[in-house]
Amino acid sequence: MEAAVSPLPNNIEALQALLAIATQRADEAEAELANARARESAAEAMIAHLKLQNAKLRREQYGPSAERTERLLAQMELELEDLEADAAEDELAAEAAAAKTSTITAFERKKPVRKPFPDHLPRERVVVPAPCSCPACGGNRLSKLGEDVTETLEVIPRSWKVIQTVREKFACRDCEKITQPPAPFHVTPRGWAGPSFLAMLLFDKYGQHQPLHRQAERFASEGVPLSVSTLADQIGAACLALTPIYQLIEAHTLAAERLHGDDTTVPILAKGKTVTGRLWDYVRDDRPFGGNDPPSAIFYYSRDRRGDHPRHHLAAWSGILQADAYGGYNELYAPNRQPGQILEAGCFAHARRKFFELADVDGAARKKSRGEKAGLVYPIALEAVQKLDALFAIERGINGQSPVERFAARQELSAPLIAELHEWLNAQLARISRNHDLAKAINYMLRRWGAFTRFLDDGRVCLSNNAAERSLRCVPLGRKSWLFCGSDRGGQRAAVAFSLIQTCRLNDVDPQAWLADVLARIADHPISRINELLPWNWRTDKVDLAA
Repeated sequence: MEAAVSPLPNNIEALQALLAIATQRADEAEAELANARARESAAEAMIAHLKLQNAKLRREQYGPSAERTERLLAQMELELEDLEADAAEDELAAEAAAAKTSTITAFERKKPVRKPFPDHLPRERVVVPAPCSCPACGGNRLSKLGEDVTETLEVIPRSWKVIQTVREKFACRDCEKITQPPAPFHVTPRGWAGPSFLAMLLFDKYGQHQPLHRQAERFASEGVPLSVSTLADQIGAACLALTPIYQLIEAHTLAAERLHGDDTTVPILAKGKTVTGRLWDYVRDDRPFGGNDPPSAIFYYSRDRRGDHPRHHLAAWSGILQADAYGGYNELYAPNRQPGQILEAGCFAHARRKFFELADVDGAARKKSRGEKAGLVYPIALEAVQKLDALFAIERGINGQSPVERFAARQELSAPLIAELHEWLNAQLARISRNHDLAKAINYMLRRWGAFTRFLDDGRVCLSNNAAERSLRCVPLGRKSWLFCGSDRGGQRAAVAFSLIQTCRLNDVDPQAWLADVLARIADHPISRINELLPWNWRTDKVDLAA
């Protein structure tokens, strides 16, 4: 037998050279693998970024269809965060691996262009000392050619301070009377909380959905221990002080000729259990038909959903009400109602949603991929969605125009589509069982056809009730954080706070800044000029002062 010949040389120098080559190849393979991983991570992050961007654009174009849209966007945001972090780690790993070789270039991923930092942020210049002499030749004759500025975003931790208001006492040598300036105003009698602190407390609770116990934990970690009961006292006092503003917003909202109305559930803590209360909102928004009056939203709380609540809310109001098909509104639409008739305007978004759920191809595919039972997808429902989408496309083209222009466009473009839709719905209803889900969706429209066609005769009417749903979304978004209201009075305070915050948002006003300024001024402000503190007037005042 012949002995096996080793492929490795016996020479030490040759072995070292062979080892160096093998090490180089291993480094190159590692660098290429790291680059491949970085490319894959970057591609996944970019796909997630484009999906999220597309979802946001579709939501802006077509409007929110349900609360699940908001949850889906939040989930996509979290997924994008993780993918971006993974891509950054893999890019750094690729750079480190490529540094070991001379032939492999590190992968550089293309990132979305970062916007410059806002101009209103203060800038602090830190100048790096220039050399006193030339590093190349040692010469001292240096002349400045320019400078390069690198901006780094930094944050200053929230700082707390105690303001000591000193009120000196004086005694009169002539009459021996003692005088002293009055004590500063606090929202709470003999209180201790400043207006900026109260504004932060209110906005974090009702605008950012942070319960008081979580805020108390945050304050304690920053060295300011405050009990939940102490914070709750401030919330109650602040809402009471802001009640005059709430009443003015209520009066302004109910002075509209057209309102959007909606309601949602809110759990209320009761003895040993929770009961389901309701928060109702009514929105005045004349911007779709070019109105000049500022938008506003008013909230009400009730322990149940009886129909006498909207009748009480709108007891002195008459006009056009855009709402869903809740039966509690029916008495409002009585022809002989006093002080005047309320006309019902149907919501095409509600009608479309019923068909969309029966034509959701993507939703059925997702359920099937998860092993869940997927519902049937009906071509009739899909065709109905397409017909309704054609109406929404026309509305997007006339949004913001005057009522006269909207009326003319609807008579020319929408009226033929509505007539065709009515004939098509009746034809489809005759073909299917009356107990079928499609029949229920069709009857939802046909039984309220007068309300659904009201937009053809009045340019002020919108095609959907999305204005009320958008303003009301703050409640379901916050329910998972604050879980329930502690009492009926807690529900009433929530209605006041939501009214103020959502009205600010409708008028593009920062709610926390507005709350801080109003709470600081409301005690000394003349009651005859209290309307100057309304969000839309407050914004005008700020713009004028800035100019």
